[in-house]
Amino acid sequence: MKSNRSATAPALRLVDAETPAEADAPEPSSRGARDAEALLEDDVDVDLDVGGEFGDDLEEALTAAAERAAVGELDPATEDALRQWLQRRLSAYLKAGHRARIIFTDNVHTMLSVKRGQGVYTLRMHRMFAAAPPAVLRAVARYAQSQDRDAGALLRRYIDGNEHLIRDAEKPRTQQLDTQGAHFNLQELFDDLNARYFGGTIEAKITWGPRTRRKPGRESIKLGSYSIEERLIRVHPVLDAADVPRFFVEWIIYHEMLHEVHDMPIVDGRRVYHTPEFRRAEALFDRYAEAVLWERTQVHKLLDR
Repeated sequence: MKSNRSATAPALRLVDAETPAEADAPEPSSRGARDAEALLEDDVDVDLDVGGEFGDDLEEALTAAAERAAVGELDPATEDALRQWLQRRLSAYLKAGHRARIIFTDNVHTMLSVKRGQGVYTLRMHRMFAAAPPAVLRAVARYAQSQDRDAGALLRRYIDGNEHLIRDAEKPRTQQLDTQGAHFNLQELFDDLNARYFGGTIEAKITWGPRTRRKPGRESIKLGSYSIEERLIRVHPVLDAADVPRFFVEWIIYHEMLHEVHDMPIVDGRRVYHTPEFRRAEALFDRYAEAVLWERTQVHKLLDR
């Protein structure tokens, strides 16, 4: 969903893992426009066991946390608890067997985008939705599942009413992508992996990292990274070498692609990047054992390059 600050009309975007093509929602019906205000006043909700993340006075604590999250003033641990609570609430509005995954953003143009696949609806939503009332959350669920026109009208009204929460931002720098190496083309490897393992649904971009001189005496090396906000995978250029096997470079890329799919929860105040679910998915790489063995026995050679 795009903010009205954009030069184009706001649009809702749905990406389906089974049908990768993007589709804009139809314009709201006249009935949807008329009923939007009534829908906002509908506060019928479902009962959920939300646990004790927010203390005894749940309603008051949730309201305060949501308002702070909407303006980006919540500490990471509490924001993560709020995000997980919203995920459970949205999951309750979805069809049986489906669940919601939420990623908060500060995007100044796209307020809500939805990607679905394998029973999971991944919603990248502006932080303003942290404080959304039940009717708006139900509209999110309806739109995610069927691009419901009335839900689209309501969501546009909610965004318009909360435009003051959209942060002004400098024009982002154009990402300069460097994918062609001396031995490997990262985009070709990425596209092949995306088709083989993810049905073409991974949206991240990929690039070689900065080609800088090595640090003398280094004892470790980060071979790949994934930036959530940039949706960008960086691969260390030390892997662009004739004696590095293709399957190992693919393994590094595959590992970073998994970060777009799996949550990174905060446990005991620390973010967990590699959950048990992540590790199980990691082991599905067809040359997993070879890649792990190569890393253990050969990666030390890369430290001096």
